[in-house]
Amino acid sequence: MLKEMKMLGTVLLLGILLVAAILTFVALGPLNPVPWLFTITLVGLPFYSRWREQHHFVAWKDEYSVGVEAMDNEHRKLLTLINHLQTAIHYQTGGNFEQEALNELMDYTRYHFQHEEELMQQYGYPGLAAHQKLHREMVADAEAFVEDYRNKGHKALAGVADFLKNWLVNHINGTDKEYGAFIQQKSNR
Repeated sequence: MLKEMKMLGTVLLLGILLVAAILTFVALGPLNPVPWLFTITLVGLPFYSRWREQHHFVAWKDEYSVGVEAMDNEHRKLLTLINHLQTAIHYQTGGNFEQEALNELMDYTRYHFQHEEELMQQYGYPGLAAHQKLHREMVADAEAFVEDYRNKGHKALAGVADFLKNWLVNHINGTDKEYGAFIQQKSNR
């Protein structure tokens, strides 16, 4: 219902801007700046809307690389799954898509954490216990958001997706880079 109301509001705004631009051109003439302001706003609104939506999505950047190809690939997949969840939030996808996107993201997150921890153990990473603790805390926080989604529905999803996106990017650029450097150093011996 909220999505439909947003869409209706957008359509109404575009219609009002179009009518205002036409009427002010007729009434004030093309030399007056007012009709041009309406026209610029009318043309710029879709670009602004697209830009605003895109800030919810996250794209892989080379600076996210931890230097371990398997982990970088899994991090890319996690970002893709977060973007799927963002799609569920911002477009008319329905409850089934939302639930599937959320479940797939949570399942893959658990798989990735297990794989990452196994790799750290294999290389004797000294920060493994602390890293495992961070993973457990993140999963517990994410599960609380999932429970919130079960109770509140769609309106709780934005908090889930933003939490996961921010947590993952910060985690990759922080503690994951540390184990990446450690594994690279051990691999080069």
